[in-house]
Amino acid sequence: MGNDPENENMKYIGAHVSAAGGVQNAPLNAQKIGATAFALFTRNQRQWASRPLTDESIRQFKKNCADTGYTPDQILPHDSYLINLGHPEPAALEKSRRAFIDEMHRCQQLGLKYLNFHPGSHLRKISEAECLARIAESINLALDRTTGVTAVIENTAGQGTNMGHRFEHLAAIVAAVGDRTRVGVCLDTCHTFSAGYDLTTPDGYEKTMALFNEVVGVTYLRGLHLNDGKKTMGSRVDRHASLGQGTLGLETFRRIVNDPRFDGIPMILETPDDGLWAEEIRMLKAMMAD
Repeated sequence: MGNDPENENMKYIGAHVSAAGGVQNAPLNAQKIGATAFALFTRNQRQWASRPLTDESIRQFKKNCADTGYTPDQILPHDSYLINLGHPEPAALEKSRRAFIDEMHRCQQLGLKYLNFHPGSHLRKISEAECLARIAESINLALDRTTGVTAVIENTAGQGTNMGHRFEHLAAIVAAVGDRTRVGVCLDTCHTFSAGYDLTTPDGYEKTMALFNEVVGVTYLRGLHLNDGKKTMGSRVDRHASLGQGTLGLETFRRIVNDPRFDGIPMILETPDDGLWAEEIRMLKAMMAD
């Protein structure tokens, strides 16, 4: 179900599917909903300790991806939500860095090329600038200890003390990464809107994308999260809604799936009702055919 990308206008559309029972089940779950892309957790995202991947699960994952037609270009793994690469306290920062390097290593073992992550939070204990510097240092450490995997920074809604809600935050992190061939950005539509960037009008959308290109650069785009939002623009609250059931509206997503800037990168639903994912994927594909 990976499908010939020519038939998808080079758009890879899917969802963050379950890897329950083993990572090898994720591509099968993606195939069931008609996805041409998917995201997964390669370990339990709610626990610090995870068993290593077995040779058999790695082999089966690669086989299932091949059998269902998914290439690494179509897969956007997500790291654990526990990880804070900008943590102000040395012991907790080291714990997060170890976990992140483990996640990068897992992606390397699975033959994957991306790892998507939330940048980190300063917890009101260090300055924003110091937090951003720690995040970049954390990425550099992980890149030094792995090969072939790109660290993909996800923009945030700016809830609490989360960094990454301003394009300038993303640019500062990227600029401080030594190997910029292995760093990228994932834009989450809900987060972008909640952070104060308009996506809902043609003019607002173009201005937001032009600003992103100016500050960060569209060449760094490696993924997109397709989520409607429950809150207003600039609320800095991260609450996802199913497509068309929130404040962004369906026309926003029609604009996105017809934007060539998002060709060839995984576009992942993280909408709250997984029972709607197959329908949402069909709807997004139909929007490209209009």
